[in-house]
Amino acid sequence: MSFFQRISRAVIGKSRVDDDTLDAIEEALVESDMGVDTTLKIIDRLEERVERDKFMSFDELVGLLREEIGSLVDDSVEPFDFSKKPYIMLVVGVNGVGKTTTIGKLAALLTRQGKKVLLGAADTFRAAAVDQLTIWAERAGVDIVRQAMGSDPASVAFDTAQAAVARGADVAIIDTAGRLHNRIDLMNELTKIRNVIRKVVPDGPHDVMLILDASTGQNAFAQAREFARATDITSLTVTKLDGTAKGGVVVGVSDQFHIPVKFIGVGEGIDDLQVFDKKTFVEQLFAPEDLK
Repeated sequence: MSFFQRISRAVIGKSRVDDDTLDAIEEALVESDMGVDTTLKIIDRLEERVERDKFMSFDELVGLLREEIGSLVDDSVEPFDFSKKPYIMLVVGVNGVGKTTTIGKLAALLTRQGKKVLLGAADTFRAAAVDQLTIWAERAGVDIVRQAMGSDPASVAFDTAQAAVARGADVAIIDTAGRLHNRIDLMNELTKIRNVIRKVVPDGPHDVMLILDASTGQNAFAQAREFARATDITSLTVTKLDGTAKGGVVVGVSDQFHIPVKFIGVGEGIDDLQVFDKKTFVEQLFAPEDLK
């Protein structure tokens, strides 16, 4: 059931917005994975408006919801700042969220724009991760820096930054290990990677992008919380948004952790990574199911 259908169901047969309607809307927001804090923020704002305007039509209610949801999503950042060369992007996220695949899609996107891209395989704890990134590098037609399995991730990051400078790359994208079993280890590793990058590119990394899987629901919030504690997250990409029934993750995580959204993944193909557009996203969130 789409988000729009949930909201429609909440007001069926209602001539005015009452407490029951607001309760139903609250349930719809939670079911869409916006998170409790963000949901309560929206409901509080609706209650203030309803208090002023005792009678509100369905269209007015939907319009107000669109405005409130749109105001909570941060899209205030450009995908890349090509004035910084090489632009260093560090990609973080747990295993299985589509991290390596997203890096491959980003490489393909940038290559189509005529940019020179270099990938760094710093997830050296899983041979499959390095092999998968190598395959994506070949598909996208870009170079990759890799070392033997079990190598120091910071060493790979250092080599990648050096190679990016030496080869005149526009963008270097570095994959990292997706482990959350010990936050201190994660924090130490990411800090070490940052430090070695800055030995080569003093203002790098320019972006630390967190990858989340929309289909994991509330677990995505837990992942965002842990990574935000371990390092300074500067942007967000949400994968597996083939539909917007669970699109509330985008709204909730951006709102609660104050992270701007850069990209969304809408499919498995190499071209199925889109630059996030808040207006289009909100329109799709409220689109009837038969229009999607």
